Amino acid sequence: MRIAILTSSRADYGIYLPLLRELQKSADIEFGLVVFGTHLSKQHGYTIEAIRNDGFPIFKEIDSLLPGDSSFSISSSYALTANKFAEYWEDSNRQLDLIIALGDRFEMAAAVAASIPFGIKIAHLHGGETTLGAIDNIYRHSITLASTLHFVSAEPFVERVKQLHQGESIEVYNVGSLSLENLQSLPLLTREEFFEKWNIDLNLDTILVTVHPETIGFKQNEIFVLEITKAIEVLSNQYQVIITMPNADTSGLLYRNSFDELGKSIENVKIIENFGSQSYFSAMQHVNLLLGNTSSGLIEAASFGKYVLNVGDRQKGRLCGENVIHVPFNAEIIIEKTNELIHTNWTGSNLYVKPNTSKEIIKRIKQHFG
Repeated sequence: MRIAILTSSRADYGIYLPLLRELQKSADIEFGLVVFGTHLSKQHGYTIEAIRNDGFPIFKEIDSLLPGDSSFSISSSYALTANKFAEYWEDSNRQLDLIIALGDRFEMAAAVAASIPFGIKIAHLHGGETTLGAIDNIYRHSITLASTLHFVSAEPFVERVKQLHQGESIEVYNVGSLSLENLQSLPLLTREEFFEKWNIDLNLDTILVTVHPETIGFKQNEIFVLEITKAIEVLSNQYQVIITMPNADTSGLLYRNSFDELGKSIENVKIIENFGSQSYFSAMQHVNLLLGNTSSGLIEAASFGKYVLNVGDRQKGRLCGENVIHVPFNAEIIIEKTNELIHTNWTGSNLYVKPNTSKEIIKRIKQHFG
């Protein structure tokens, strides 16, 4: 069988890695990546080079991300992505048995929407989840509705996917979070190796920051970026702060420009465009605390015994463990909670862990086409 795997960002590619490695072992499956979105953007690190260096097969590169972060730019990029994928599906659909899509990005939703008239089967990873503070919630559910095979990351999401389909004939499997397999297979860097690669000393008390724009009520981002910037300025007097840059979302440039200024003016603030999976997880292992509103704080951080300050409403409604502390975009509260937790480790289980996630996905795919 022949499978196209859609990857639109550094984030979903990092999650896919265990599945890609497992697929390489499967003699009866031919697979290739369809690479688009921020992978092909110089501003976002041109991460297609990492895919090429890893050596995974690429079926197609589709450049469809327009410059800018306004609502009009995002909507126009969605339309262009759908249009370019319509051409790709027209050329390739008779050669494909399955499309694999992950998550909730607008680019991913556009690619999937364009495939619907061609009748190609779709498998969706990380469906059924909820992020009430982001329009990605709508995109995720639209991908879910277009899919017939579902691999969810925790038991509560099985029922949510079934509810969305309202009695339609679908297959839903709780396989856990695929990204957590990286923690078993990726050799993480020591502090010394990390310093050699990035010139960042993780022997210092360090906060790892990843903040994306809120895309529901996005006009408030001007206030939010002021509060998070103020908090980082104060915290950098005591701690090292590593900031990884945000996604290509509405108002994303607002955060990028503010963080760039922090990095230029404060020695203790380090700006990273793209760590890659190995270095990102290595950083997560060695830092003291995570701050931001990214899904990695909710899914992976528990496996490292880290507390997470989850800021704002972007991840509102998402399943999370007791290591996740919800705080508003308020500099005083962020500073207070950081000082309270930065030297505290968390002990507890990860709600998203299940064994052999990638093997289970491939097994179920083969059964479906058996």
